[in-house]
Amino acid sequence: MSARFEEIDHRTTPIGALTLRRRRDPAAEADVYEVKLDDEFLMSSLFTAGEVALAELGLEQLPGDGLDVVVGGLGLGYTARAVLRDERVRSLVVVEALGEVIDWHRRHLAPLGAELTADDRCRLVRGDFFALAGDGPGFDPGTPDRRFHAVLLDIDHAPDHVLHPGHAPFYTPAGLRRLARRLHPGGVFALWSDDPPSADFAAVLAEVFPESAAHVVTFDNPVRGGTAANTVYVARTAPPPQEAREPA
Repeated sequence: MSARFEEIDHRTTPIGALTLRRRRDPAAEADVYEVKLDDEFLMSSLFTAGEVALAELGLEQLPGDGLDVVVGGLGLGYTARAVLRDERVRSLVVVEALGEVIDWHRRHLAPLGAELTADDRCRLVRGDFFALAGDGPGFDPGTPDRRFHAVLLDIDHAPDHVLHPGHAPFYTPAGLRRLARRLHPGGVFALWSDDPPSADFAAVLAEVFPESAAHVVTFDNPVRGGTAANTVYVARTAPPPQEAREPA
């Protein structure tokens, strides 16, 4: 049995004090991993339904095999693991701004670190997702202007509740158009949000992508009781000509 509470690691970063901790949840009879930034909880292994749904809803839109995927934000690794569980995935690039979070996984301090780092399809890349999504060589430093079949993003709380003001321009039509250029025809952009669906952001997506939808993901809330919900937005670029000619 694990200790009731353990602070696994504490780091001072440019954006604040980052803490990885583990506590024993007697109700669930399981260890719960949590990440805090200063006094704010960023993520918990108690609540992973939205992170898993981000991968599943994004990838289910894609036909065929040999999928190349980007995940923006490593966190505790649940979106990345859900991507790798899809056998059609050929490669995964996980972009994480904080080297400390990547280090947790490489040292197997995070709960899924051993699993992710053992999968040859998965690369953990330190970088600013929002800068890489804009002008420049793109998400794969070794292959400039490489395109992907899906880009799945879970960094900010919501499109209008960002962790840093510099992220805000990404959620505009101009920012999303730059991101869309990183996708193959028929490629998918999916975004996790902690807020209910936003009509304003849905309109921004519709301005850039010919297909888009907001999915509400509900799950049990063991802390407050009842259920909680996240939103996963899924948008798709125009399909290649051959797919577009196929009958519905």
